[in-house]
Amino acid sequence: MEDSSVFFIEQNLLPFEFRIQQSLNYRESCQAIRSMQVRGAGAIGALAGFTMAQAFLEAENIADPGLAAKAREEIEATRPTARNLFHAVEKVWEAGLISATYALSAALALADKDSEDCKKIGEYGNSLIRDGFRIETHCNAGWLAFVDYGSALSPVYLAHSKGKNIFVYVDETRPRSQGARLTAWELHEEGIPHTIIPDNAGAWLMFGGKVDMMICGADRIAANGDTANKIGTFEKALSAKAAGIPFYIAAPLSTVDLNCKTGKDILIEERSEDELLYAEGPDEEGIIRKIRTASPGSGAYNPAFDVTPAELISGIITEKGIVRASGEGIKEALRADEGYETLKLNIL
Repeated sequence: MEDSSVFFIEQNLLPFEFRIQQSLNYRESCQAIRSMQVRGAGAIGALAGFTMAQAFLEAENIADPGLAAKAREEIEATRPTARNLFHAVEKVWEAGLISATYALSAALALADKDSEDCKKIGEYGNSLIRDGFRIETHCNAGWLAFVDYGSALSPVYLAHSKGKNIFVYVDETRPRSQGARLTAWELHEEGIPHTIIPDNAGAWLMFGGKVDMMICGADRIAANGDTANKIGTFEKALSAKAAGIPFYIAAPLSTVDLNCKTGKDILIEERSEDELLYAEGPDEEGIIRKIRTASPGSGAYNPAFDVTPAELISGIITEKGIVRASGEGIKEALRADEGYETLKLNIL
């Protein structure tokens, strides 16, 4: 952040163009979250924290004490399912009530913690990956989706760096193709063997003995261990359960929402039908074009997330250890997060 500006990677242009975008004020930052220029649980949370800090700085500059509260409402309305967003806004809000400087310090601290938490998730998750494993993932939960390292991909990156021979099946993740555009780009940049598969090919590969484990991220985790993630994750968990494939969720504890007793309490974001009806990409001249790919005259229903019941999840990989996807597992992880201990669980 420079003055009240925030800089971020414009994810809507990837993988065709890498650009650092500047947001001059909190309203521009809200739009960046809403339009998915910044996406991914940790990245959304980090930007939301900085956006809240921007609002406090702007309120101080123009002597408008009511602006920060108004901004908080706007920020929290951008992506209603993403728990990390609300967590960051709450922490920065509390600091901002002291001063704008404190708000900025809190936002910076949250961003640093996000990176460190994801690094630890990689260390715990790597213990689950054996040499020769073929791993499937859904949506993007790599370093683009967080401040650094990622959640679901953090163990993959560490396993690769330690010389393990691994292969990743990348669900294309429609409708916005986060897997095909972002996860695949990250893995290519890291030199990790991978291939993009249709979303509906996962079950066939699992039952064909071609998948050894599946790791996904999460946007919100209920108190009982139910998790919300990109639409289509629930289907993969069902397939993995039927095929006897371990299915893991990787997420920092900031994703846990104790106010959601079960997945039924998680608000599911519904996005524009245009994301299903149209596709975007560069033409031969490199100009981004938008074309309709669906039948003219037809509408679409576009839920952005679904909920995977805890009983389908083999474990949740957190910065404090690998915990059971259950109310007791969540409580144990949160107790450890309060400073009691670091969990060392083997739930395989």
